[in-house]
Amino acid sequence: MLKKRLIACLLIKDNLIVQSVGFNNYYPIGNPSFSIEFISRWDVDEIILLDITPKSERVKRDYTQLKLFIKKCFIPITFGGGISCIEDVNEIIKSGADRISINSNAINSPVLVEQIARIYGEQCIVTSIDYKIEKNGDKTVYSNSGTKNTGLSLLDWAKKCESLGSGEILLNSIDRDGKGQGYDIDTIKEVSSSVNIPVIACGGVGKFSDFSEAILKGGASAAAAANIFHYVEHSTIIAKANMLKSGVNIRLNKIAQYSDRKFDKNGRLIMLDNDQLEKADWAIRDKNAILY
Repeated sequence: MLKKRLIACLLIKDNLIVQSVGFNNYYPIGNPSFSIEFISRWDVDEIILLDITPKSERVKRDYTQLKLFIKKCFIPITFGGGISCIEDVNEIIKSGADRISINSNAINSPVLVEQIARIYGEQCIVTSIDYKIEKNGDKTVYSNSGTKNTGLSLLDWAKKCESLGSGEILLNSIDRDGKGQGYDIDTIKEVSSSVNIPVIACGGVGKFSDFSEAILKGGASAAAAANIFHYVEHSTIIAKANMLKSGVNIRLNKIAQYSDRKFDKNGRLIMLDNDQLEKADWAIRDKNAILY
């Protein structure tokens, strides 16, 4: 059985990592290099790095800077944002990215997805789909960072992306973005059961136990999040420990695992007393120091 994955989705706007809420409020986190290096060292399986700077504000991409960002990453990385032609893909792959993510321009030019799949292979493409649930219950695809209603049905577009050659779908709920209410499990399940390619769930994580829900109930192949990883020490390892305890088949870091730890109802780590700490399997002992 294939291992499930935990993915950190990092958003860049105006050359800063930002926290997103509802696709319209953005709060600065800091230098992309620092965030990428920190996250990649703490047992996340992949990073998806998305440049959400509006087209009207984006200057010509500095691939030298992108190379520096990616150089700080020690795990597979996908890059997306403003990819409009094969030349863009060439430069991004040359900069060190493993895959590319395409969103609005997949809608504007579906033939581009076919071209990328033909040249680089389907495994190189992650089609990002942002959607909202309308008042009448319809699930509609939005483009341009969630600002433009395309009128496309979510399920129809997901199937189309697969037929065009997408190797994976990043499914992001605009309604739940940054709200901490948990994933939209029903929609994840609908999309996952409608396509034969992996689906990455994103949007809404508020507690570490949410990650398991996307996989065990939603049928996603991977669970992704952004905001929750920015403020909690060792957050990716804690997230994986929660997933393992819930029965998700996921790979754990060999050094620090927390797999024998207890968590509260929100999935937060319960601290150990000194006696318990001495017996903990995951503790790393260096002389008299205990690092965790």
